[in-house]
Amino acid sequence: MRDPGPSRAEPRGKNRDVQVSLEFDDNALASSLFGRHGENLALIERRLGVAADQRGNHVTIEGEREACERARQTLDLLYTELSRGREISSGDVEGAIRQVQRQAARIGADAGGAHANFTELRLRKRLVRARSAGQDEYLRALRANTLVFGTGPAGTGKTWLAVAYAVHLFERREVDRIVLSRPAVEAGERLGFLPGDMREKVDPYLRPIYDAFFDLMDRGIFERALQSGEIEIAPIAFMRGRTLANAAVILDEAQNTTSMQMKMFLTRLGENARMIVTGDPSQVDLPPGQTSGLDEAVALIASLEDVAHVAFSAADVVRHELVSRIVEAYDGKKAGKP
Repeated sequence: MRDPGPSRAEPRGKNRDVQVSLEFDDNALASSLFGRHGENLALIERRLGVAADQRGNHVTIEGEREACERARQTLDLLYTELSRGREISSGDVEGAIRQVQRQAARIGADAGGAHANFTELRLRKRLVRARSAGQDEYLRALRANTLVFGTGPAGTGKTWLAVAYAVHLFERREVDRIVLSRPAVEAGERLGFLPGDMREKVDPYLRPIYDAFFDLMDRGIFERALQSGEIEIAPIAFMRGRTLANAAVILDEAQNTTSMQMKMFLTRLGENARMIVTGDPSQVDLPPGQTSGLDEAVALIASLEDVAHVAFSAADVVRHELVSRIVEAYDGKKAGKP
């Protein structure tokens, strides 16, 4: 647990309203909390508009009263995670900051309880935990429904969490295999124009899924499961005529499916199967005038029983902090904002 040490609020002038001092009882955890060369503190400074001065396991935060309180809550949340034996990354710092900000906006209270209740998946390789309210809603929807649509901008964790949940089901033997698919529509190219055998042709389109697996599973276990067919990764064209039973099935980049492809894919659902469909409706690479199968499917069936739709926003972006601002800028342009 964190030893708060001396904590005070002192007038500091017009732009530096208060000063809050925090002391953490574990030097090693405090070092991880502050980040290499203080990078986590620097991120908190930028995002919350405070100034942080760190010495050993002690940190002093200066700024407006509310900003300092949010910085304190953020550090509390992250230190609690470290105390539980978990590692934190810049994405975790971003997630903690957003959670504190959202809780403050909703109820003006400490965000610790809500953050601690975010959904977790315990995999053999690592613990997966929702970093935002949108991700928490997504994981809860995956647990409760057979078919889940996850839509929203890049960087919100749609695909990564879908793979994590599939691995969770696979490791618990709730499904016998994992099947992942993507439409082969990227920058106007087609599979036939790429060199190599079929796997070499397909790999560039599916590389993000491989990266997610390498992050969530031991590489050797993944490669063996791929060779045995327990994990299958293939373009959507390979799905026609199949029935996918006892499987966790993921369709990624679904905004690039046609209406017929989406219908074909959804009707592959077999007994004891779970299906996850992810995509970003703002990044459609289909020819002009062609309807995205993702948009149509969400409109037609998202309200059916045992089907859920989770729409992520820029607030759920867990990549670099600039990504969420880029998404907001593009969304503002589409909405006609200056």
